[in-house]
Amino acid sequence: MKTETLQVPGAQLYYEVQGSGPVLVMIPGGPTDAGIFAAVTHVLADRYTVVAYDPRGNSRSVPDDPTLDQDPNVHGDDAAALIAALGDEPAYVLGSSGGAQIGLNLAARHPSLVRTLVAHEPPCIPLLPDADEVIAGMIEVEAAYHREGVPAGMKRFEELIGMGENEPAPPQQPPTPEQMEMFGRIGGNLDFFLAHGVRPLSGYAPDVEALRSGQPRIVVGIGETTEGQLARRTAIALAGRLGVEPVVFPGDHGGFTTAAEPFAAKLDEVLRG
Repeated sequence: MKTETLQVPGAQLYYEVQGSGPVLVMIPGGPTDAGIFAAVTHVLADRYTVVAYDPRGNSRSVPDDPTLDQDPNVHGDDAAALIAALGDEPAYVLGSSGGAQIGLNLAARHPSLVRTLVAHEPPCIPLLPDADEVIAGMIEVEAAYHREGVPAGMKRFEELIGMGENEPAPPQQPPTPEQMEMFGRIGGNLDFFLAHGVRPLSGYAPDVEALRSGQPRIVVGIGETTEGQLARRTAIALAGRLGVEPVVFPGDHGGFTTAAEPFAAKLDEVLRG
């Protein structure tokens, strides 16, 4: 694996490159970073040049001004600059959660740079019939963070997205040093996420008309075990607006970590479809 940086207006982006073949850019969501895709990258690197990056403000992608709220248009431009720096061909793109929101912005505003976008459970709340209520909940998340700190903000966030009562599955083996380092980075991103990311990313309404144009191809993914969760609801709402059937991917909202091999197989099937 190679690690690189790219200077973009207002920030320096960190990204990782592994494998060979057509470029597949992976965009992580929320407070996570490129490391969250390590397991699925390992499976796909024999077929794709997999490029995972830290969105600006997360981990090793340092913004010039960390007090600014995240802006989906800025994120979309960052992803476009990265793809342009990788070569002359459009890229396959997988976006997860908030990273899927970035991917949707990228595909709508820079369509010539994307072959196929797989938007896996994007939290595009404005497309829901109860959008006002859910957006008010996201405002409460930020308020809880400012009043009582990260634990209170994350507790309210997890309740709102339908994951508050979910116990994480016990690890099948002890975390590796790389995983421990990633967990530390993600923990360090929570302040930025709650103060500057959760509302603008979840409040972004994709440009459905631009996405329906047919260039690039848009695939909306849902997790097979995410019934009742907010991001599944928003993904289904987006698929309905686009006139496509959502594609079920193995695992949960983070199936690329919890079910890496079958998730990778499904992703490869969809991209080649």
